[in-house]
Amino acid sequence: MHLISINFFPIAAAALIGAVLGSFYGCAVFRYINGQTLTNPRRSTCPKCGHTIRWYENIPLISYLLLHGRCSSCNQQISPMYAVIELVSVAWAVLLMLTFGPSAQWLVYMFFGGLMIVASFIDLKTFILPDIITIPGSIAAIPCAAMLTPVGWEGALLGAGIGGGLFWSLRLLYRGLKGVEGLGLGDVKIMFMIGALAGPQNLPLVITVSAFTGLIAGVVMTVVDKDQEYGTMIPFGPFLALGSMLTILYADPFWNWYLV
Repeated sequence: MHLISINFFPIAAAALIGAVLGSFYGCAVFRYINGQTLTNPRRSTCPKCGHTIRWYENIPLISYLLLHGRCSSCNQQISPMYAVIELVSVAWAVLLMLTFGPSAQWLVYMFFGGLMIVASFIDLKTFILPDIITIPGSIAAIPCAAMLTPVGWEGALLGAGIGGGLFWSLRLLYRGLKGVEGLGLGDVKIMFMIGALAGPQNLPLVITVSAFTGLIAGVVMTVVDKDQEYGTMIPFGPFLALGSMLTILYADPFWNWYLV
């Protein structure tokens, strides 16, 4: 997983694919939040005035910038989360291409990264990691990681078992000590998927990065939201996803540096 030298075309292609997929991810996130499906309504509309979004108003990132983040019909603000999701998707696709090149690993990590992006932004808005994403993702992660990445069958099975089992145990322990839920079942399921993709050797790195970034976010929220207008709870799913994505990209360089 060392950085490799590639020409401009694969990077541009990855950026384009990431942008298109990011637009789809944004649609999936908001339709889930609003109780809609991917096929109904057939066309995307403005949530404020019902204006049907034209194709040229739906070009990833570009349309948002040209429209100044507002609906062309009612001039109401469009959620900046659409643009953030598209930008994250582009960054993920390009960084994967820079790390793995056009390969089976790129396809595998693009697919599961997409699941984690959608699940994370839904979790940020609803505090729910949807079963429709985490359960199929957990099931598919083991054979995909085993056959298409260096993790192999043993690593995928061990990683899934350790990752999911550890968070299941932490969930039971917290509930036993505090009498309330500290970790949701969604966190357990997504860790099953993450464990399979990362392998047991990288799980400590995933958990460390996730906990560290989550802690930083908690401190920032405490400082910014002094009156606790938005509450004190922060969903952990997005940080688990971030930790796993950073680990997928940079685990090998990190371990090479650390072990030198």
